[in-house]
Amino acid sequence: MILYEYPFNERIRTYLRLEHLFLRLATLMGRQAPLDHHFALTTIFEVMDVGARADLKSDVMKDLEKQKQILNSYRGNPAIAESVLDKVIAQVEGCFEGLNATPGKAGQSLTENDWLMSIRSRVGIPGGTCEFDLPAYFAWQHKEPEKRMADLHRWASTLAPLAESIHLLLKMLRDSGSPQKVVAVGGQFQQNLPQGRTFQLLRLALDPALEMIPEISGNRLMVSIRLMRHDADDRLHASNADGAFELALCS
Repeated sequence: MILYEYPFNERIRTYLRLEHLFLRLATLMGRQAPLDHHFALTTIFEVMDVGARADLKSDVMKDLEKQKQILNSYRGNPAIAESVLDKVIAQVEGCFEGLNATPGKAGQSLTENDWLMSIRSRVGIPGGTCEFDLPAYFAWQHKEPEKRMADLHRWASTLAPLAESIHLLLKMLRDSGSPQKVVAVGGQFQQNLPQGRTFQLLRLALDPALEMIPEISGNRLMVSIRLMRHDADDRLHASNADGAFELALCS
């Protein structure tokens, strides 16, 4: 199954982008090729760009505090295991404290590294990191893989509290949704959202054998999904066939 996710607000959209970058960074840092380490470094810069929003850190901390309050409200519920609840609350508190102890925006400490910032200023230029532009960076790429990996982990560690917080918040959000099987009749599906609940994320699981691509749109009142096909002309065309998939709404 291919899992598609659609955020209903800008905050969750930012969280998903950061999660995507952190997962890419973890993959690239685990490899040894200089090219992989180059793209790991550019990914760190992308995280810094996304995290440059002044209110991002406060948004994450508010969401962590909100989740803590929700979890504490479950205390005394006979259907909830207290030991498991304590463990999850400890995770939330650990993320909150780690993020609170991080000064400034994401990667703020890295901006004081002139060598890294010289690379960052050239990354956006096509071919801007050639050896004649950045000889010191070219020399770093020829160091032993272990040395480059150690450097990358040191730089990425400044982003770890944010990464852990984002991963935990999105996991808890995803766990709040229950998948249901639905059918897009004639390639189209619409659903009115229940009033009184604010959904933040839509998750759609589609069998790749159908060779369909969902085009999702939605707001606080309704969700609309149209199934498309990628044809030989490299364009998306609306499908008229029925298509079954799993849908989950997460709040």
